[in-house]
Amino acid sequence: MMTTIDTAAGPAKAYLATPPGGSGPGVLVMHAWWGLNEAFTGVAERLAAEGFVALAPDLYQGRLAKTIDEAQALRGQLDLPKMEAGARAAVSVLQAQPGVRADRLGVIGFSMGGEWSGLLSEWYPEAIRAMVLVYGAAPADFKAARAAVQGHFAEQDEWESLDYVREMEAAMRAAGREVTLYLYPGVGHWFFEPNRPDAYNAEASALVWQRLLAFFRAKLKG
Repeated sequence: MMTTIDTAAGPAKAYLATPPGGSGPGVLVMHAWWGLNEAFTGVAERLAAEGFVALAPDLYQGRLAKTIDEAQALRGQLDLPKMEAGARAAVSVLQAQPGVRADRLGVIGFSMGGEWSGLLSEWYPEAIRAMVLVYGAAPADFKAARAAVQGHFAEQDEWESLDYVREMEAAMRAAGREVTLYLYPGVGHWFFEPNRPDAYNAEASALVWQRLLAFFRAKLKG
């Protein structure tokens, strides 16, 4: 369900999904540059069905893009301080949910959301213990972060080069982070999002889901 959260920049919107039992480990869902559309609220609902409390902050505050041109134009109009305030507030809101361990959160970021996932892991090292990146690299200070990392990237991706992904991986390992990266052949950017028929790949998406669930269960439950 959509909810309103208080941030340092004023009220903001976020999507909250809770498991059938009402409580569980917490995971933040950071959307891609399209905005908080049904693909990402759907991820929150799927996580909830698997026993997690999922919170997806709406970094665009209701604005959505459907095409690449619209997304590029929208991103150029964004208020970064407000986006940061919303991302930071989402951490404390998630920590306050029933059954969520404040010192054991997960975060999953898609494309642009990977950047925010990396920043949150850097800003809240004692809270975020597991980070999943889906075709979005995470520029961050990995020495400040403490999260274990799982990444899912296309072997050939015009929006996220493999060289850059490998540089990120090397920086993570040099900082002592636990890192597992998976490469998916024959797919491109946005391959996980079912509302992108030009890019969606059901087989690769299912494999990502299987792997990230196992990762979050291992790192956040217990």
